[in-house]
Amino acid sequence: MTDERPEVRDATAPGPITERLTVGQALVRFLAAQYTERDGVEQALFAGVFGIFGHGNVAGLGQALVQNEVDPAPGEARLKYYHARNEQAMVHAAVAFARTRNRLQTMACTASIGPGSTNMVTGAALATIDRIPVLLLPSDIFATRFPDPVLQQLEDPRSLDISVNDAFKPVSRFWDRINRPEQLIPSALAAMRVLTDPAETGAVTLCLPQDVQAEGYDWPVEFFRRRVWHVARPVPEPAALARAAAAIRAAKRPLLVAGGGVIYSEASAELAAFADATGIPVADTQAGKGAIAFDHPSAVGGVGSTGTAAANALAAEADLVIGVGTRYTDFTTASHTVFANRDVAFVNVNVLAFDAAKHAADMVVADAREGLRALTDALAGHRVDPAYEARATRLAAEWAAVTDECYHRGHGPLPAQTEVFGALNELMGDEDILINAAGSMPGDLQALWRARSPHQYHLEYGYSCMGYEIPAAMGAKLAAPEREVVAIVGDGTYQMMPAELATIVSENLKVIVVLLQNHGYASIGALSESVGSQRFGTRYRMRTDDTDLLDGPPVPLDLVANARSFGLDVIVAATIEEFRAAYATAAAAPRATVIHIETDLQGPNPPSSAWWDVPVAAESRLASTRTAHEAYLEAKKNQRHYL
Repeated sequence: MTDERPEVRDATAPGPITERLTVGQALVRFLAAQYTERDGVEQALFAGVFGIFGHGNVAGLGQALVQNEVDPAPGEARLKYYHARNEQAMVHAAVAFARTRNRLQTMACTASIGPGSTNMVTGAALATIDRIPVLLLPSDIFATRFPDPVLQQLEDPRSLDISVNDAFKPVSRFWDRINRPEQLIPSALAAMRVLTDPAETGAVTLCLPQDVQAEGYDWPVEFFRRRVWHVARPVPEPAALARAAAAIRAAKRPLLVAGGGVIYSEASAELAAFADATGIPVADTQAGKGAIAFDHPSAVGGVGSTGTAAANALAAEADLVIGVGTRYTDFTTASHTVFANRDVAFVNVNVLAFDAAKHAADMVVADAREGLRALTDALAGHRVDPAYEARATRLAAEWAAVTDECYHRGHGPLPAQTEVFGALNELMGDEDILINAAGSMPGDLQALWRARSPHQYHLEYGYSCMGYEIPAAMGAKLAAPEREVVAIVGDGTYQMMPAELATIVSENLKVIVVLLQNHGYASIGALSESVGSQRFGTRYRMRTDDTDLLDGPPVPLDLVANARSFGLDVIVAATIEEFRAAYATAAAAPRATVIHIETDLQGPNPPSSAWWDVPVAAESRLASTRTAHEAYLEAKKNQRHYL
């Protein structure tokens, strides 16, 4: 450590006041001085930096971060460093952190050049698809081109300006490469605009050549001043509001679909007030579950391919769909089949015009909270027919009975995963956080989970990324240390990305990981069977000498010992009763715990009430595939464009 401070030019001297810092040091100081404000509440935009160091960033951003922690300049805020184990995982953790903070606060992620940086591309895609702000700082090749090629550099004979970091362009909402120090100033400001824009947000990527990171420059001190980025709440344009209200008043069987935008805008109270005033039933997407409590009189549960029979029956009859904060993925529309009324129309309330325009809708480009408030006022005195309300209530009650059966079915010899979900649903508190992502579990959870608050249900299904759950549990716990965080993980996901368990332990984070082992891919196995592919390649089996196929006994992987090796407590449960006892122990424990339970690979799962378009081979010698293709062609007859 040194007592020397960078030279600051005298304020009375000609020209701007400057301070000499490296690009890495300037970026760290700048990030630490950024804040957001919404509804009068200010908070730091960046809560810290996840990083893994290599030759591309250890002397640049790495040096800047250690200096920030051990020898900060007077008045310089701390930008806390978190040592991740996998670059993709640290982006997932940053996404989960930002999502838990309703996109008002996030993390930055720094990686070395080459594989360290490209490991983050999947996380970038997830963030941008899910509309979640995260700042990525991949290190890059030498801007001076000395040396060239550097270790891990991609050489492209078409241009010496291309690096592997160009792969971030299609999956980033903003992308730039800082080839000279002074380029950082406009680029950093542009990056903050995108990170704090509720409509345009997603992954923001600033590529940092490793020589530029360590280069000194005289920075205007004004660059480091405290900046507050005001997160907008756009209000509806009056004419658009009038058109939407008129369409709703004219509808006989309207259905509201609540997406993640309702939760991010903190509009749950306004959604409940809208439903109370109008009696319009409310379905939800994966991102929107919990926007309205499951026991609200108007709540009918998830809609679409893995939705409830109640929501899907109402969707099939709806003459008007009111989408609030949703981008209408194929699971929400059941691949354009669930909204089956030939005269169905759409009204979309969305902060992003791109989403508001979907399905030839009447567009209301507005913040979800402000849009719902305005619609409720504009519809004063209007209510749907009591018979329609009663039908929605009856359908919801019928599905509640199905849920109860799935939660308590007494399946054996191994329990069904729906029974594990039922136990968790009953044991977790209203404000606890449930985390899950890809596989069969999101489908079961959307159909069955009874969310009691907008904070409880944290499913990543926009990118449906295996490996998200464990790092996401870390990010969510960092964002909400006072809340219990529970990640449900299948053995397939666990094998892809368990490494952040080490980070969870090193940061002393109390999370609960529920590890369901069924020796295969339950979701893709069932899908494989449905398309005539006979569950091929979906079970973890040993290759046998007599057939040369993966049809032997289960792979003898000891996941319990593996989890213990990271330093966590592990409890093994064999029955649902043992699982309940294990959860009570884990909830009372002061440190992270894994609960391991084996479940039935074959289900049973909740009854399906909608379709998902997965093309089936048109030609095959396999009878199973030919039969599946005939069923596929029949199902496709129900698809349509919503015009």
